[in-house]
Amino acid sequence: MSSPNINNSNLIVVLGPTATGKTKFAANLALKMNGEIISADSRQLYKRMNLGTGKDYEDYFVEGKHIPCHLIDIYDPGYKSNVFEYKKAFIKAYQDLKLRNRKAILCGGTGLYIEAVTQDYKLVAVPVNSNLREELKDKTLSELEQILALYKKLHNKTDTDTKKRAIRAIEIEEFYKTNMQEAGSSIEINPVFFGIRVDREIRRERITNRLKARLKEGMLEEAESLLNEGISPEDMIYYGLEYKYLTLHLTGEIDYKTMVEKLNIAIHQFAKRQMTWFRKMEREGVHIHWIDGMKPMNEMVDEALQIISAK
Repeated sequence: MSSPNINNSNLIVVLGPTATGKTKFAANLALKMNGEIISADSRQLYKRMNLGTGKDYEDYFVEGKHIPCHLIDIYDPGYKSNVFEYKKAFIKAYQDLKLRNRKAILCGGTGLYIEAVTQDYKLVAVPVNSNLREELKDKTLSELEQILALYKKLHNKTDTDTKKRAIRAIEIEEFYKTNMQEAGSSIEINPVFFGIRVDREIRRERITNRLKARLKEGMLEEAESLLNEGISPEDMIYYGLEYKYLTLHLTGEIDYKTMVEKLNIAIHQFAKRQMTWFRKMEREGVHIHWIDGMKPMNEMVDEALQIISAK
């Protein structure tokens, strides 16, 4: 994929691993560009899942002004969205911004969703395969992982977090193996990519401190409230990371100390996987302009604006 002509770019993409300050940067950039943000976070799609997904609402306020953000808080907890639905929702939000002459800034850390939009993945809604599910229901998670590995190289470990997710991943791969991928809704995207990067040790410190802060703010109580709504533990675990370990503690499978330790490790591993994905994008030809996340915000924004306006 060749580098875009920045002057003709119709989408600004802000990416990076968790805890690098992407959202705050995107909001500050949006203020300068008469823009609005479209979230590229697969878990912030869900209502009432706030602390556990890191919806830092205060980041959308810049100089006393609120920067609108789209594609957060659109589904009820328990629902399971997918990249097909995300792309459709993105196109609707993007076209709305275009009609209102607002600059679209796609911001988030879900690499698959970013690529689906910027590389125009051709996607179809994959139907349930009841016969396949029946064949797989008695398999162990390890066996399911081996089966899935026959279809593709396993980059995304969340595919095999639970049996339910592994079976769905196999179902999707089997569908694509036997059906032509059809082109769904499509728009012409000419993106310019910015990555926010901080030193690994600083990122690790931020992740640990943020986890402690969110637990103090009521993240465990948030998960408990969702379970009390009637969302099943299995569905909670499906969302991964915070909700997985919070649920394991709330259902008595692990104690509090173990929960914190395992969750902290899992978030650090998640950040590494995010960077692995972004490096893969670069190897495949995507040019990402990396900005030092430790710089003062005004310098970060000025650097981006200079790149965007470069002749």
